[in-house]
Amino acid sequence: MKVACQIFRLLSRRNFSAGTKMAKSKFEYVREFESSDRCLPNTWMVVRLDGKGFHKFADKHNFEKPNDKNALSLMNEAAKSVMKEFKEITLAYGQSDEFSFLIRRDHDLYNRRSSKISTIICSLFTSAYVFHWDHCMVGKTLLYPPCFDGRVILYPDEKNVRDYFSWRQADCHINNLYNTTFWNLVLKGGITNQQVSSL
Repeated sequence: MKVACQIFRLLSRRNFSAGTKMAKSKFEYVREFESSDRCLPNTWMVVRLDGKGFHKFADKHNFEKPNDKNALSLMNEAAKSVMKEFKEITLAYGQSDEFSFLIRRDHDLYNRRSSKISTIICSLFTSAYVFHWDHCMVGKTLLYPPCFDGRVILYPDEKNVRDYFSWRQADCHINNLYNTTFWNLVLKGGITNQQVSSL
């Protein structure tokens, strides 16, 4: 304990704080191995988040088929938390276990660093998903932590952006038609998942 106090006093004299820059040392050269991932300027940025292993997650938590309204509301609440935090986001679109966030082209959020933007938005979305679970999923216990991955895609003009969201909307439409038909056959048609898949 005495040694720890002495170390703390030494560090305090060096004026360390959360707001100071990284300390200079002979080991600082390792930063040279970090690669730059600054995104191109003046481009639209889409951050897409996607649930990892959500088929299993939905089964374990007994999500209603084909669409669980409470689970979709939970995704929306998580997206709202992201949009409240980042005013640079102008549009969000979600379906199933994914969400896309459009960031305006003139932003300089985190110096446009791809990894910083994707990890922070993904982290906030995931933590908000857990935070709002009890409110949205009434009567259901969260059995294990959900996981989302994130990526950044750059688009040079508005047409590309429109086409991106049209693509995600078409994907949503096709998946919803398939899932609605599939689960109606299972739940109301009295046949098994395997039998429907073999049709």
